[in-house]
Amino acid sequence: MNGLFEAAGEVGAFLTERAWEYCIIGGLAVARWGEPRATLGADMTLLTAWGSEEEYVDVLLERFESRIPEARAFALSRRVLLLRAGNGSDVDIALGALPFEAEMVRRATPVAFAPGLTLPCCTAEDLFIMKTFAGRPRDWLDAEGVAARQPRLDREYILKHLGALCALKEAPDLLERARRLLEERQ
Repeated sequence: MNGLFEAAGEVGAFLTERAWEYCIIGGLAVARWGEPRATLGADMTLLTAWGSEEEYVDVLLERFESRIPEARAFALSRRVLLLRAGNGSDVDIALGALPFEAEMVRRATPVAFAPGLTLPCCTAEDLFIMKTFAGRPRDWLDAEGVAARQPRLDREYILKHLGALCALKEAPDLLERARRLLEERQ
């Protein structure tokens, strides 16, 4: 089995054992919904809610090696925990608390990433939202791949949630660029 799949499976099993809600995002989700590309780590969003992040971070750091010094402080300030799975592969866990993140995790569907490995994966729409909201060049390429491979994206859902996120970030340009991308792909 691919090392990233193995790492995602190991961390996913740990989260599932605790009945913690999570889903796969990032490069593995791009491989499912967009144009597959090389990725260096497995990415997940774990629902923690505001104010209870420490409980999750502490339990995860007891079980998995951190990739950076002061991983706990970094995770609590940046809302992402940088871990290393048992096989040495990188796993980034975003600490989700926004209403969009909660809905994304609850909308996730089981995906067979490898024989014997099924994990909850964000939907194509939610991946598109995350990628366009991040707005980095690589993210826009990923969003273009999702739009190209998934012609039936729910535009209304995307624009509603992306609009709310862009309003928080005061970045209407991201919303407009995403709208144009969706129009080009229809």
